Formats: sequence, structure tokens, C-alpha cells
Amino acid sequence: MYCGSCLHDNTLVGALRRQSVDALLLPTYTPIRTDEEDVSANRVFFGGINVYLQQKYPFFRHLPKFLDGWLDWPWLIRWLARDAVGPGPEALGALAVSMLQGTHGHQAKEVDQLVHWLEKDFRPQLVGLTNILIGGCIPQLKRRLGVPVAVTLQGDDIFLDYLPEHHRREAIRWIREIARDVDAFVVYSRFYADHMRNYLGLDDARFYQVPLGVHVGDFGAFAEPRRRDRGRPPTIGYLARLAPEKGLHLLVDAFLELRRDAWPQPPRLLIAGWLGKQHEPYAREQFRRLDAAGLGDAYTYRGTVDRAGKLQFLREIDVLSVPTTFLEPKGLYVLEALAAGVPVVQPSHGHFPELLASTGGGRLFAPGDVGELAEQLRGLLRDPDAAVELGMQGRDGVMRRHTADRMATETMLVYRDLIQGPRASGNHGEHEAHGA
Repeated sequence: MYCGSCLHDNTLVGALRRQSVDALLLPTYTPIRTDEEDVSANRVFFGGINVYLQQKYPFFRHLPKFLDGWLDWPWLIRWLARDAVGPGPEALGALAVSMLQGTHGHQAKEVDQLVHWLEKDFRPQLVGLTNILIGGCIPQLKRRLGVPVAVTLQGDDIFLDYLPEHHRREAIRWIREIARDVDAFVVYSRFYADHMRNYLGLDDARFYQVPLGVHVGDFGAFAEPRRRDRGRPPTIGYLARLAPEKGLHLLVDAFLELRRDAWPQPPRLLIAGWLGKQHEPYAREQFRRLDAAGLGDAYTYRGTVDRAGKLQFLREIDVLSVPTTFLEPKGLYVLEALAAGVPVVQPSHGHFPELLASTGGGRLFAPGDVGELAEQLRGLLRDPDAAVELGMQGRDGVMRRHTADRMATETMLVYRDLIQGPRASGNHGEHEAHGA
């Protein structure tokens, strides 16, 4: 699928390279999939097949690299993963704990291979992990490379909450041990810094906040205000994975309420995003509800869209809403919609209040309140001039504060600070990176 974290990581490293930073993006578990130019290395560490086999069968924990290395070939992992359903929570929980145990876990040789390669072939001045869940390697990175290690937190709690409670507690215990060797935790909102500090018990950790950014190089066509084409009905967009936590069912509820109103042209619902096998029953139920209400011709599901498909999708909608039920730590789809001049309606939790305070490009509603969600959508659809003005305000905010280049610049200020050594002041509290 198009994973939000992979999209973010690829965007960040691409922007760092444009700024002449020698940055290398190493995929873990599987090759990444991105709708931009893929700047990742054509190899995979902690390859998903090897990691799974080493967890399940002791024999694979002792195979030399020349015997199991072929299992890390990117094309093979892609082929096996294309229609796969992941392991259940119990198996995933045991694997997560083992990975966090590093050289004490079943994947110890994978840790050694990663650290050895970095030590001999790349010699970085800093290592950045884009989640803490692969952090079992951090003690070895610190011991053998002697460089700062930064960890970007961007949804680790969502994964941990999926695990059985006994595995979740054990994983958090190991994360607290690992955190002693982490030089900085990078986050994209004050909300998430506070949330993860409390969630993981990281009172003594260093938190740096930088602005979330998106690549906007191909958004130039959206620079001018866009009026709705005559004859096209007002259109609500949903652009995210089709999963319960993303809140499609809430948007369907709101859409059903809106369609009971009187309209010169009744609104339409345009849906796009990846649908995994485990969530097919959920998605079919949402489509069935729309069909049962006689709205089979009032919505369209585009499936997974590539970059061109995403831009076309944004041209066809008047407002975007992804009414998540979980506390979203990023919200890239919000910034992409705003970069296209499309206003958003989002729940007032997670990163959304800070994103909209920074950009001014949308409206908030009480989380889970379908009536208020419908009312905010109704207001923007019935007043297209106000929607256009709000969307362009959001676009201006993105272009000034939330581009990939701005994110890269602010991130490098943090990284340089770590590479140059501890602050003279010894400050280990939350740091708003240079006013971001």
C-alpha cells in the first residue's frame, strides 16, 4: 500500500538531497511504495521474510547470510507481500517484542548485519529511525558507530495499541530501555510530543518539534482559485486507507444526512485509497449502506491512486474530510488537499487542530459527532465562494510553512545540533525547532 510513513520518509530524504545533504533512505521489512520518485536504496534490512522465519523457526536464526540473503531481495518481498494478510495480533506482538530486544531477540543477526553495513560501507554522522519499533538496534548503533541517534515518532502508539495487552506492556518496557540511548525524538506537533511522552513514560527524553511537510513541486496548477465547473455537483472527497480508524463510516453517515436535504444539485462522494483484505468487509458494508439508500450513482470508489490520480482526484472535489477515530499524528492528506486549494473538515483531535491553526484552511468538528460533521460540510458546499477562499488560505499556509523543503531545513537544524554535541545549556525539554 501507499504507507503514510513511507511517503513522508521518502519526501524528507528527497528534500534533504536537494539541499545537498548526503542522506540515505534504507527500507526495513519491505521495499517502500511511494507516489513520488523513489529515493530509497534498492535493498531491505530486517527483511520481512527473514524476520518472520527467524521468529517462528530457530533454524533460520543461525543460517549464514549467503544462504538466507536471497530472501531479502526486494522483488521477492514485493511478490510475496502483494496479496498477503499479516500475522494476527498475538504473533505480531511476540515479533514486535523480539525486534525491540535487539541482540537479545530472535533477529539478533539482522541487527548485526545492519550495524555492520553502516559501520563498514556508509559511516553516517547520524542515524535517524523513523519509528521506535525497530529500535532494538539502537544500543548496537551507539556502541559500534558512536554517532547520535534520532527517532521520529509518527504513529508508533497506533501499532502498539493493536497488540495484545501483555505484549503491549512488554514492548513499552523495552522501548523505555532503548530510549536511554536515543539522543532526540522528533515529532510534528505539540500534541504528539505530550501524548508520546506520557504514553511511553519518556519524561527525560529530548523532544524536537519540526513542521510536517509535503512535496508541492507539481501543485503549480492549483495556484489560482478554482471555481466549480458548471454542471458538476458539489463533491466531498475522502483520500485515505479504507479502514475503520480512518472514519469512512462517519463520512458515509454524514453524507446520508446531507442527501436528505434539498439541493439544486445534490452532492456526490468521491472515495480513493488503499483497501487491504482485512478491511474488505468493512468497505463493502459502507458501500452497501449507500446502495441501500438509493445512492449507488452518487458515490465513486477510485481505488488506490498514483500521483497523477491523486492530483486529478483533488481537482474534482470541493472539500475533503477524513474523520479519523484515532489521534492522527501526521495527516499528510490534509496538507495535500490544502496545497490544491481544497478546504478540509477534520475532527478536533490529534494533529488536526495544530495543522489548521497553522494553515487556516479548514474547519473542525467534535470527534465522532456526525451531525456537526454534516453541518460543517453543508456550510462549505452551499457557499462555494467561502470554500474557495478557505482553500486558498490553506494553500498559502502550506506554501509558507509546510513544504518538504521547509521540513528538511528544520530537520537538518535538529540533526546538526545533535552532530555538533550537547547544548551548553543542557536543555532536555521539548524544543520547538527554530519557531516551527
